[in-house]
Amino acid sequence: MFAKSVTVQNQVGLHARPATFFIQKANEFKSSIWVEKDERRVNAKSLLGVLSLGIMGGTTINIIAGGADEEQAVNDLVALVETGFAE
Repeated sequence: MFAKSVTVQNQVGLHARPATFFIQKANEFKSSIWVEKDERRVNAKSLLGVLSLGIMGGTTINIIAGGADEEQAVNDLVALVETGFAE
């Protein structure tokens, strides 16, 4: 297991378009990946799961992965969140 915390940079958070980018990136990896906010953990490869967290700008989330490429997966997803999804 590998995990990192990151604060969502874009104003509107992980609404439909940024969540889609996030999920597409997560699906590039073989590892199981989760997003955690306030004790709730969802599959990072599920659009409905990610949207159900209601992640707004300024929210800190945890990205957790387990598997062969777990470190690369977490680091790439953290980098994507830090860029603000180019918004």
